[in-house]
Amino acid sequence: MPDRSDATKKVAVVTGASRGIGKSIALRLGAEGCAVACVARTLGAGDSHLDGSLEQTVAEITDAGGSAMAIVADLSAEDLDAASIVSPAVEAFGPVDYLVNNAAAAYYTAYAEISAKRMDIAYRVNVRTPWLLAQAVVPSMIERGTGSVLNISSGSARHPEGPPYALGQTGGAAAYGGSKAFLDRATTGGAAELFGTGVSLNCLTPEAAVATPGAVARVDLEATGHIIEPMETMVEAAWVLLSGDPAVLTGQVAYSLSLLHQLDHPVHDLRGEALVEGWQPEDFPVDKLKFPKT
Repeated sequence: MPDRSDATKKVAVVTGASRGIGKSIALRLGAEGCAVACVARTLGAGDSHLDGSLEQTVAEITDAGGSAMAIVADLSAEDLDAASIVSPAVEAFGPVDYLVNNAAAAYYTAYAEISAKRMDIAYRVNVRTPWLLAQAVVPSMIERGTGSVLNISSGSARHPEGPPYALGQTGGAAAYGGSKAFLDRATTGGAAELFGTGVSLNCLTPEAAVATPGAVARVDLEATGHIIEPMETMVEAAWVLLSGDPAVLTGQVAYSLSLLHQLDHPVHDLRGEALVEGWQPEDFPVDKLKFPKT
């Protein structure tokens, strides 16, 4: 096993790290000195219809002087072996300190039309796999008295307002939102069980739209009229929850801007260095924030 004599060298596993929020969190963790195991299906450029790949993420981390590796895995597999996904990271870098469950199956299909296959995949990717990956790393975290698991959730998990309801109010996200609501509840329940062990378990949701490749391919974000937050605010909030005191910041179902505003925490770029102009807590549109309990 690798030498972990350098106590500041943390090991992170990030799923869905080929693009979007997962890639950006991986870059920030690499900049913070973590050795990052990047997990996704897309190994190389051209392997997906969307931009981004594990090879690109790993290259960006290592080119900046960090340590990273790619782990190719289908997180929707029925026979998923979570230990086999985590073990290459442990063998290469050492015990896992941070687990970020970011990968998601985001189906927007009408409640009356979604297939059993898609419901199964949504449950597997959005609930079962994050839970199994956590089970693969949490025992070691408990043994060492330190560690953080962060599940990336979605605003679709919130109950729609009503009745009465607006026609098509959930936009076909009943299965996706339902699976993320399950993830939220499993996270708070797990956090309660783990409290006092030195291990934190949290959920984080973007406060507003984030212009990821997947989101841009699916919807015209500008046309929705919603707040569009920069990637940096979501990533900063993720870093706050991962690196925070597990006796205080655990069991959170947090929203990115609300969390940063409540903690009055500055927003840095993906290198963790420069402040992001115009997106500091005092700049946030306070009247539009959700302000969940923290």
